Amino acid sequence: QVQLVESGGALVQPGGSLRLSCAASRITFSINTGAWYRQAPGKERELVASISSGLSTNYADSVKGRFHISRDNAKNTMYLQMNSLKPEDTAVYYCNVLKFATNYWGKGTLVTVSS
Repeated sequence: QVQLVESGGALVQPGGSLRLSCAASRITFSINTGAWYRQAPGKERELVASISSGLSTNYADSVKGRFHISRDNAKNTMYLQMNSLKPEDTAVYYCNVLKFATNYWGKGTLVTVSS
């Protein structure tokens, strides 16, 4: 079965950086659309960034210029580089792959931005 495993979440100070990783099994990032979502306490899950099979990227307005989504096809791994982190970036970050109208999700990794 499809597995998506996120890693890299941590406690970081405002202004700091983190890189999240999502390793995939039994599904291939390079031929599907991958994305990062996040869910803050008391809020709905929201799209942070996505990357298509053709490497087109899309970002939420709140993270444009600070976050960068990428993937390594050889490792079948997707990344989210997060810079200039703000307290409002605190959330559980989820890896997502959309394949044939089916969404697959990881279990999430917690990012806390606090001094």
